[in-house]
Amino acid sequence: MRYRGYPAYKESGVEWLGEVPEGWKTSLLKRYCKVTDGSHYSPKTVSEGRPYISVKDVGWKGINFNGCKQISEEDFEKLKQNGCSPKAGDVLLTKDGTIGRGVIVREEYPEFVALSSLGLITPFFKITSEYLLYYLLSGFNVQQMLRTIHGSALTRLTVEKINDLTICIPPYNQQTAITNFLDRETKKIDTLITKQQKLIKLLQEKRQAVISHAVTKGLNPNVKTKDSGVEWLGEMPEHWDVTRAKFVSNIFVPQRNKPALNDESGIPWVTMEDMHNNHIQSTRYFIDAQAIRKAGSKILKAGSVIASCVGNLGIASIVQEEVVINQQLQAFIPKKINAEYLRELIVISKSYFEKIGTAATVTYVNQEGFENLPVLIPPKNEQSKIEKFIISERCSYDKLIKKGLTAISLLQERRTALISAAVTGKIDVRTPN
Repeated sequence: MRYRGYPAYKESGVEWLGEVPEGWKTSLLKRYCKVTDGSHYSPKTVSEGRPYISVKDVGWKGINFNGCKQISEEDFEKLKQNGCSPKAGDVLLTKDGTIGRGVIVREEYPEFVALSSLGLITPFFKITSEYLLYYLLSGFNVQQMLRTIHGSALTRLTVEKINDLTICIPPYNQQTAITNFLDRETKKIDTLITKQQKLIKLLQEKRQAVISHAVTKGLNPNVKTKDSGVEWLGEMPEHWDVTRAKFVSNIFVPQRNKPALNDESGIPWVTMEDMHNNHIQSTRYFIDAQAIRKAGSKILKAGSVIASCVGNLGIASIVQEEVVINQQLQAFIPKKINAEYLRELIVISKSYFEKIGTAATVTYVNQEGFENLPVLIPPKNEQSKIEKFIISERCSYDKLIKKGLTAISLLQERRTALISAAVTGKIDVRTPN
């Protein structure tokens, strides 16, 4: 759809903003809003209590109350008295770490308090909450906010910097027309984004199902099967064997002390934060030879399979170069089994690890648990065929998932551009074209 501009424009007096429609004003945010922030004190969290909202809980025009932290009633009342509980109609703006997400506080929301990483903005009578939110989320304003913190080591906006943001102010009735237009058009875009997200989820589930079937049933659909004797593995090809991980690989458990690390050179130091992919691609820290000796650590060679042993179990990655692992991980060093095939077996055996793990504060699986992991063993040549199949199938599905993610990114860019054009008067959305 093509949009026309306003009948007449004037210079805004702001270089990066350019012209604005006649009748619009440009001013500082503090003249139209009261700006504070959330709590600078971090109270102790509890399992059941009152909502305590931070940046991670604020999404696209919404708050995730289900995943937020909770604090005691006593701490909640203290923070409420200190002005950390926003009112209906206030706008929350993420200002630390992630800049430029926001949400209007709705009447139906449960009462909550906010962390200092959120700006609490109360609009005055000359600006609507809905228009203010769209302006804050616009690409023009996000770039303005990022410019104010340029050169700083911390991505953080202060209340003073938010107060001094330049804002476009259309006449009050035009603000309503703009927000009605953006509500309608962004809803269409959000629907398309949701469809893409659902498609990606289905592709991910299908990818895992195809790989899991290959790992447990092989590639021949007509092969005779037998019971593996392992509940979560079910039937397996008749000519396969079942054994334990300790008979086809060496198990390594690192010592429980953390050595001196650096972020520049040495052997890569792998933690759970580096386990995002099927293969370890990069690490945040390194460890030198002297520190390795002092810590009694071991250098793992390429081809080792690293698995999580604390908390989030069933995560595994293959090492592509020499690495050292921390105490949240254990390693399988394959002897009679292909690394890619073993990695997939570990992933589908999550229920095994969760069942045998010991739980204090978090679930932990010891060396014995890893050694006794049930492992299906196809003939060596069949393992290689399965491994090639897995790599090929994953590549095919990953391409489709990447296309979906690209589509989402383009839709989000389109949404941001449309908001920016509407709230700065680059397009006239008051009447349909």
